[in-house]
Amino acid sequence: MSQVDWLSRLLQMVTVTGQLEVRCAYGAPWRVAWDRSAAREIPYHVVLRGRAVIEDPESRMVRELTAGDIVLLPHGSPHLLHDGSGIAPAPTHEHFAAAGWMVSENDSQEEQFDMLCGRFVIGPPHDRLIRSYLPTNLVVRTSDDEGGEGAGSASTRLANLVGLMRMESTGDKAGGYAILNALSAALFALVLRAASESDQAPEGLLALAGHARLGPAISAMFAEPARPWNQLELAEMCGMSRATFVRHFQDKLGRSASDLLTDIRMGLAANELKKPGLGTEAVADLVGYQSVAAFRRAFTTTIGMTPGQWRRQANASG
Repeated sequence: MSQVDWLSRLLQMVTVTGQLEVRCAYGAPWRVAWDRSAAREIPYHVVLRGRAVIEDPESRMVRELTAGDIVLLPHGSPHLLHDGSGIAPAPTHEHFAAAGWMVSENDSQEEQFDMLCGRFVIGPPHDRLIRSYLPTNLVVRTSDDEGGEGAGSASTRLANLVGLMRMESTGDKAGGYAILNALSAALFALVLRAASESDQAPEGLLALAGHARLGPAISAMFAEPARPWNQLELAEMCGMSRATFVRHFQDKLGRSASDLLTDIRMGLAANELKKPGLGTEAVADLVGYQSVAAFRRAFTTTIGMTPGQWRRQANASG
């Protein structure tokens, strides 16, 4: 199974919606800060033109961004973007575009910067899964390769998607806001794919899935989560000894294969429990538990509430 397959299964399990919130069009000097995001929200930034410096005080990340860079902050960290000059920023003024998003501008004619900012919202309880297995900061660069080997790459497709977002955000055509939000949801999937294909994939699930030897284990667990996988089976699939597999998996992910399998199972179970007429025993069996008591313990530990409590909460909010 390919990396795209496991990513498709993850995104089928997790509900992700995207929303464009503001287009920033500044001349230097400029500076803009974001507070910590609400639970289940992941802020994103798409640099359309110019350059910027992003700072995340919590992770001590300081990085220069240029046109084509896309930033996700999966842990919702407070962060700062600025032009890098250290000069006091020019005053900004805001107005709402006819389609519904905000435009933030200043009057400086110096070096120009253009950026789309929004957020992804992860449906509960899957926000925990996403935040646990993605890095604190994720930066992906798009490619404008028109041909050759890169033409079908995720980064090239990201460039095409960003081009559509740029066009939709500069006009007031009917349906523009809805189209931008739909494109934002696609942006999330393509960013994860591009990161997993990168030669310098980040830590966490994306690095693990892109690992030439460990990738088969990830794909197998997503493909057959109810199967009673053990470490030896997964190690043999990856052409490793059990001890080597356990060490590499833990080093890359920070968690064991058993932990990941349990999280996949509980994510699927949370979705199944929302379906009317499907009892807890049936859901337990679907995700690989012969003992309902063992399933309840695993679900409560992972999700933070019993299957019954989750079902009632999901139905009430749905």
